[in-house]
This record gives sequence, C-alpha cells and structure tokens, in this order.
Amino acid sequence: MENNNKAVVVFSGGQDSTTCLFWALKKYDEVQVVTFDYNQRHNEEIEVAKEIAEDLKVKHHVLDMSLLNQLAPNALTRDDIEVTDGEDGGLPSTFVPGRNLLFLSFASILAKQIGAKHVVTGVCETDFSGYPDCRDVFIKSLNVTLNLSMDDEFVVHTPLMWLDKAQTWALADELDAFEYVREKTLTCYHGVRGDGCGECPACELRQKGLEIYLEQGTEVNR
Repeated sequence: MENNNKAVVVFSGGQDSTTCLFWALKKYDEVQVVTFDYNQRHNEEIEVAKEIAEDLKVKHHVLDMSLLNQLAPNALTRDDIEVTDGEDGGLPSTFVPGRNLLFLSFASILAKQIGAKHVVTGVCETDFSGYPDCRDVFIKSLNVTLNLSMDDEFVVHTPLMWLDKAQTWALADELDAFEYVREKTLTCYHGVRGDGCGECPACELRQKGLEIYLEQGTEVNR
C-alpha cells in the first residue's frame, strides 16, 4: 500500500474540499475527484466542482445520490426549510443524516474500482458546525469498517480535521492556492460563489476565518 500513490478526493467545489484537492495534488501522483448529486439546495456547487476539476485537469466523477434527498429533508435539500444554526444543543437545519457515511462509502468503492488506496475528505472537527459525521472518531471508525467490508487497506485522510477556518486559509496559502480558493469556490448555502452572501452560517464562518488569517498575516509583516 505504501507504493500506492493514487487518491480520490470527495469534492464539492467548496473552500474545504478545494483546499484538500490542492493538498492531494501535492502529495499524490494521480488524483481523481468525486462529487455527489443529491438534488441539493445549491445545485450550483456541482457546476463549480466540474469547472474546478476541468481547470485543474483532474478526472471528475459525479454520482447520483438522489435517494438521500428523499430520505433526509433538511435545509440543504428543501427550499422551504430555513438555514439555521443548532439551537439548545440541537443539530443545525443543514445537517444531512448519513451524508458523510454514504459519501465516504461510495468514494471508497470508486477508489477500489480505480485502484486507489487513499480517500481524502475535508471534514473538520474544529469548525464542524455541530455535524456528528465530521468528527475524528467517526472517520476512524468508518475507515476500519470500509477496510473490513471490502477486505482492503484504504486510508481516509482528513487534512483539515484539527484546523480552524483561519488555519484552513493558511494551508491554502501554503499550497499557493489562496486566491484560487477565495475566488473560484462555492461555500455559500445560497449558491453565491467566492465570498458568498455574507449572511448564511457557512459564509459567516468562512469570512470570520479569512479576516482572522488576514489580520494575523498583517501582524506578522509589521
């Protein structure tokens, strides 16, 4: 497995997954990306993912996951559900039950078909927005399950797991991808590219991290 230098990146075209794509391109000889179409609210993300994959010259797989839309009504799959943060310890309205479980499972099946041993995802426990399937313990548990289920030796990589958003911006900068990530990606829950709408929870988190990183950079240069 150590000689296997091929990876699949779970890719939405957002800040985190695009940063992970640049990370993977530095680390592996061959990288392919997979995007999941579950009739999400901001379907524009699929077009963004296609454009970035084409621009960076990586093979792009788009898999139909519309069943997830039927099973999991929430703010990312329904226009009539408001985007809200979790209240009183509850989950945010944008939480899609089973999403990362399914995405990583199918990404690993794809990896097996193309002979890749590495699966990369941008989940993060530091800024995980209350999503239980972004936690490190879940990823480690699933990694073991995937290997047992297919009698293989995949490694699920989480380059952003212990980074906050400011540190994620710093990583993009280290990878010479800061401006690319800022201008080309789509993080906004309302489908606005780049810096986004500035109002939804995803945009607020992204912008706050950006401001902190830029301020830190200014202080370093003083």
